[in-house]
Amino acid sequence: MSETLKEKVRQYWEQEPCGSSQQITGASDKGSIEWFKRIEEYRYNVEPFIHSVAKFTRHHGEKVLEVGVGSGTDHLQWARAGAECYGVDLTDAAIETTRAHLSIYGFKSNLQRIDAEELPFDDESFDIVYSWGVIHHTENPERIIREIKRVLKKEGVFIGMMYGRRSVLAFKLWLKHALLKGRPWRSFADVIWHHMESVGTKAYTVSELKELFSGFSDFSAKPLITPYDTSKWPGWLSKYFPDKWGWFIALEARK
Repeated sequence: MSETLKEKVRQYWEQEPCGSSQQITGASDKGSIEWFKRIEEYRYNVEPFIHSVAKFTRHHGEKVLEVGVGSGTDHLQWARAGAECYGVDLTDAAIETTRAHLSIYGFKSNLQRIDAEELPFDDESFDIVYSWGVIHHTENPERIIREIKRVLKKEGVFIGMMYGRRSVLAFKLWLKHALLKGRPWRSFADVIWHHMESVGTKAYTVSELKELFSGFSDFSAKPLITPYDTSKWPGWLSKYFPDKWGWFIALEARK
């Protein structure tokens, strides 16, 4: 990633760690236990499948690295499950928020603000590497994936999520920013790059993700329909949307 683009991405997320907007936290004081409870409640109401994908409680005593800690909500689940927690993020805001989030509940983690394209850990250091909705924000996701494989122990597992381009949400973005603006030639990839969260965001097909993770011995990808896909559609219609049209693609890869 060029320094200019990387700095734009960093500045975007420095303003507000993922999941901590005032729309979610309401009038609660920033950093208070109520503030963090609102963040946690919202996250798992909107994305309840995180628990079934991550399976936090199955990894008691294991050494876990989270790439992109955000507001620390999932990181807290790893700590509650009794994992030995490490976390990295591109922003100071996420590291500070995650540290405060865990501290409120009496937990600690080894947290560092670094670029995950160069992880500061020895080869074969972790049982689990976890990253939910983060890797697609870098221009060179293959670098992060190589680093994830390097720091995983033999038979170690990557668990995560990346965005799906052949999704209802991608179609809605294209309608709004391409078709309705008289620019139907814009691709889904171009619209997502410029209009989904920080500039440079990408989304993938399952086959593209299989190629990205081809260095692993085993890989699975499962698209998931989300409220981000079904919102603004009539309920009677959206309930028939198949998971293969989902914005989230849950991933698991074994070294």
